[in-house]
Amino acid sequence: MNPLKIFAVSRCEQCLVKQFNNLNALNKEELKDISDAKDVHVFKKGEIIFNEGKFVSGVYCIKDGVCKLSQLNANGKEQIVKFSKKGDLIGYHSAITNEANTITVTALNEVSACFIPQSLIKKPLEENPKFSTAIFKTVCSDLKEANNAITNISTNTVHQRMADLILFLKDTYGVTEDNTIKIQLSRKEIASSVGTATESAIRILSSFKKDKMIELKGKSITILDETELLKIAEGM
Repeated sequence: MNPLKIFAVSRCEQCLVKQFNNLNALNKEELKDISDAKDVHVFKKGEIIFNEGKFVSGVYCIKDGVCKLSQLNANGKEQIVKFSKKGDLIGYHSAITNEANTITVTALNEVSACFIPQSLIKKPLEENPKFSTAIFKTVCSDLKEANNAITNISTNTVHQRMADLILFLKDTYGVTEDNTIKIQLSRKEIASSVGTATESAIRILSSFKKDKMIELKGKSITILDETELLKIAEGM
């Protein structure tokens, strides 16, 4: 299914989203070039933005909504490696290297994203040292995050990883007035995020509920005892 395309009317120069990413390192002329060429895509919940192994001819700047970034493991099962947030640049790997992307990006709710053609990313990379340095720092940060995720899976228990995920979702996406996490994931997505089977994830969530650390209602998770979750996440 093709996403709904809406030609952008907002200008990159005035866009607040750029404050959250490397586009803030571009000069006024570069931002104007992007603003003149970009368009906005709206993806429905569950829609794939691009697949692992596919080349992407540009970069998506997330304006609203949340995406999951995943890979297939050796057994052909999905492993969620990251969740996007407002301002994230998705697909820069292809834009920089001219190689296929190594992740699949899927909308978890309605997502709007500005699509920036590859040429308008590569040109400032070659001509704007401030922008190229910012991109380099992002690449290093993503590598560090990936290494931390590998260490987390190899050294921490599933209970630790589950508690850590719940706290991460709370800190990243916020909670409602009754402390319910604003983002909702399926049990399968939660299991994929912590590197375990869906049945195991369900059992652990149920044990957290039994111990009155969380409340579950459908896909919603309400945090009741953040202190205890933090103790578990830290292995205490």
